[in-house]
Amino acid sequence: MHPTLLRRQLGGLVPPKIATPRLVSGNSGGGLDPLVDFYSKLPKGPAPSRFGGLKGRFFSGKNASGAPVIALIGGIFLIGYTLDYQLHLKHHKNNAH
Repeated sequence: MHPTLLRRQLGGLVPPKIATPRLVSGNSGGGLDPLVDFYSKLPKGPAPSRFGGLKGRFFSGKNASGAPVIALIGGIFLIGYTLDYQLHLKHHKNNAH
């Protein structure tokens, strides 16, 4: 990994306006109070999952069902049969091979 890429990825861990070199390089830990206050106010635990679109509507939460999968299978069958009929089967309706 390049150093700039690593620095960019880790740059969001410590806010730059709170953790200044003057506060961090002090003799005691008393200068770190703003940093401790900042991190103590952050939410704890896993982030809430909010799914949008079809996944949130049909596959997650209280409305979870397999209806979209069944509808997809039925739609593919109908489209396939329509194409097969139009391209091949309608020619055999009145005449045999």
